[in-house]
Amino acid sequence: MSFLRQAERSPDTERMFDTDTKAMGYLPNYTRLFAHNPAVYLAWQQLNGAVKDGMELRRYELATLAAARALRSSYCGLAHGKFLRDKFFDAPTVAAIASDHGSAGLSAQEVAVVNFAGKVAADANSVTEADVEDLRAHGLDDTDIFRVILTVGARCFFSTVLSAAGAEPDPQYQESLDADLRQALSFGG
Repeated sequence: MSFLRQAERSPDTERMFDTDTKAMGYLPNYTRLFAHNPAVYLAWQQLNGAVKDGMELRRYELATLAAARALRSSYCGLAHGKFLRDKFFDAPTVAAIASDHGSAGLSAQEVAVVNFAGKVAADANSVTEADVEDLRAHGLDDTDIFRVILTVGARCFFSTVLSAAGAEPDPQYQESLDADLRQALSFGG
């Protein structure tokens, strides 16, 4: 599951496990990992919910996938690629977004968001005012832009924790995603 041994069971971890098993239909490896600190997991859920609140779900998922790719997080790539496939695109389109989003049939605005999100995740200090102006030119206002930044910042936290702890993607992705899509969404970490 990860480099870390399984956390000791407690009433808090049991609640986490029950809640996530009911929501997902199985117990994700990331839940087992965060059992080492249930308060952080709860705070993460609240933070992530606040980040998503008021944001277009498709934009959130595209920015998240871009961040996962930049961070080389296979776990997050598989999870959010699956969500994009289930809700917005077919499998070949998601595979194209994961490998070459500029030629995947996304709108110009979506390409700009993915470019920006990837840049923020890869090197936030390299972001310039011109990058923000580009998003404005594609119809995003400053609140929209800030939400993309928050999305990437939150993903950086979650992906970094999973990768550093060696959390393996859930085996359910083997069953629910075809081999080509799994390969496209497996970014190396």
